[in-house]
Amino acid sequence: MIRGCEVARPKPWEVDDELWAVIEPLLPKVERRTRHPGRKRHPDRLVFQGILFVLHTGISWEHLPQELGFGSGMTCWRRLAEWIEAGVWPRLHEVLLAELRSANALDFSRAAVDGSHIRALKGGAKNGRSPVDRGRTGSKHHLITDATGIPLAATLTGGNRNDVTQLIPLLQAVPPVRGKRGRPRRRPDVVLGDRGYDHDKYRRLVWDLGVKPLIARRGTEHGSGLGTQRWVVERAFAHLHWFRRLRIRWETRDDIHEAFLTLGCALICWRRLKSLR
Repeated sequence: MIRGCEVARPKPWEVDDELWAVIEPLLPKVERRTRHPGRKRHPDRLVFQGILFVLHTGISWEHLPQELGFGSGMTCWRRLAEWIEAGVWPRLHEVLLAELRSANALDFSRAAVDGSHIRALKGGAKNGRSPVDRGRTGSKHHLITDATGIPLAATLTGGNRNDVTQLIPLLQAVPPVRGKRGRPRRRPDVVLGDRGYDHDKYRRLVWDLGVKPLIARRGTEHGSGLGTQRWVVERAFAHLHWFRRLRIRWETRDDIHEAFLTLGCALICWRRLKSLR
């Protein structure tokens, strides 16, 4: 062993060949014009790494380091918006969920739901006065995970929206997950929620979807036992908010922030897949 020599660790925004092999087929193909082609389009892989750099560091687009070769911040922002229009991020998440199911790493026996407030400093759609932040403008991330904490779907609302209003949208947002023979799996057997989801109307709606609701009752003593299974969604939020761009909402456009949210879910899935290999 040679002392003083360290193996350089890859940066979290660097895209390895395995991940790029998953992403590249999902990106829209843009043919260069034969007449008046203009400036050559910056490579998709480098632009994607620039988007990941913003997601990981929380840096503003205009301060994206040019020396790293990602292209300008405006180039990365425009490409992100272009890929949103093409539906790239939900498809990427769906593909990775299918690979997890194929590897027997996805557990639909139960799911857990929760919500988390974030500051929203520039306004825009899906904002509201947050009751947990002195009435400041904020947004809310809503998340549903499988029994092991893998994100199945996420939604964005204003900070004044009650968690229970997103229970059905979250269940409906879970994509049809392939990866095994037979019909795709979309619904968990059971959904777990804390007291914020305690409403008989929504329990009936959950039953109508073919899912059993296990939701803590208001006014009862703590110690229902659900916390021993629900903690996985709280851990998933910790993993999501490790991406600095998701800790505070800087985007006026809600679809841009939702793209970061879905991409964060997909990257958590990718990490789980890598850990299985």
